[in-house]
Amino acid sequence: MRNMLAHKSCFLLLLLFLLFTSQFSSATKKTLNKDKPCKRFVLYFHDILFGGSDVANATSAAVANETGLGNFKFGKLIVFDDPMTKDNHLLSPAVARAQGFYFYDMKNDYNSWFAYTLVFNSTEHKGTLNIMGVDIMAAQTRDLSIVGGTGDFFMARGIATFVTDTFQGAKYFRLKMDIKLYECY
Repeated sequence: MRNMLAHKSCFLLLLLFLLFTSQFSSATKKTLNKDKPCKRFVLYFHDILFGGSDVANATSAAVANETGLGNFKFGKLIVFDDPMTKDNHLLSPAVARAQGFYFYDMKNDYNSWFAYTLVFNSTEHKGTLNIMGVDIMAAQTRDLSIVGGTGDFFMARGIATFVTDTFQGAKYFRLKMDIKLYECY
């Protein structure tokens, strides 16, 4: 009899615990609205590829050359430390740095894959945003995933929409980045 009461008590405690935790988790679950991000801003990404003699101006460099498979730079790897500005002027003050890499990953068209961190250290923002995904260059807009962050962007998640603002061959390109965060803490 005593053993049966102990089992019933344990069962009741377990049931109460499960009810409490399920209520707590459903109360803290966020619903996301793709039309209403919790934070949104636009930045411009400026990339100047090192050409062998422009050390002072270059912000990126090829560290692995294309493989020769196809005519679309397949396998070429670029490492960058690019300034991010609030407008499309290269000489505007940088509000962040984009630090990471991209590589060309398609044999039959221009396509690249990015993985980088936006490093903020200004009076407006401090912290980082981590961004990764495919840049299908032929598309007018491309969405890359924001997979986390630190500081003012702690655990942030969202989308960075790329639009090519200017393209001057392999030497220089500028992307407009519409950053929409849907999880902000």
